[in-house]
Amino acid sequence: MTIGLYFGSFNPIHHAHLIIANHILNENLADKVWFVVSPHNPLKETSSLLDENHRLHLVRTAIEEDTRLKASDIEFTLPRPSYTAITLTHLTERYPQYQFKIIMGGDSFQNIRKWKNFEFILENYSILVYNRPGFEIDKTLPGNITVLHAPLLELSATAIRKLIREKKSLKYLLPENVIAEIEKGGYYRK
Repeated sequence: MTIGLYFGSFNPIHHAHLIIANHILNENLADKVWFVVSPHNPLKETSSLLDENHRLHLVRTAIEEDTRLKASDIEFTLPRPSYTAITLTHLTERYPQYQFKIIMGGDSFQNIRKWKNFEFILENYSILVYNRPGFEIDKTLPGNITVLHAPLLELSATAIRKLIREKKSLKYLLPENVIAEIEKGGYYRK
């Protein structure tokens, strides 16, 4: 079985994330997609991050009715900050029956040379890169890299958090059940 690993802060998860995962499944690029919630991405500022358990809960809420998708807290038990190479090694040892592929946007792929042990990742794992406007995908890097032409929404978690702080509508940007949980928990208000 092939598992697409979609790493991210998911701060919060939104429809663009779900569309990418669905596209990968529809195109038979993976049998299942796991949303790997990262507690601390070493290349991102953490001050605006909602608690990791709340972000995991929102991912679980968003995907609760789709058995093809799974929320993973694997990085919660690993050393911090979270390094993809370490997570991949851990997952490969824990689930030797699965083949793992990495899902990432062109923005993340553009920074892959800054990742810890990026050569190891490129040598040992397939990467599914979806285009993001304004980010060039370096096709000269070695490895099994597939560029996806998935439907894209110009959504950003940063813009969504701003809307929440401004008490504006989130309708159509996030699943309704995620909006309800954000409102119930008072997330991102400050």
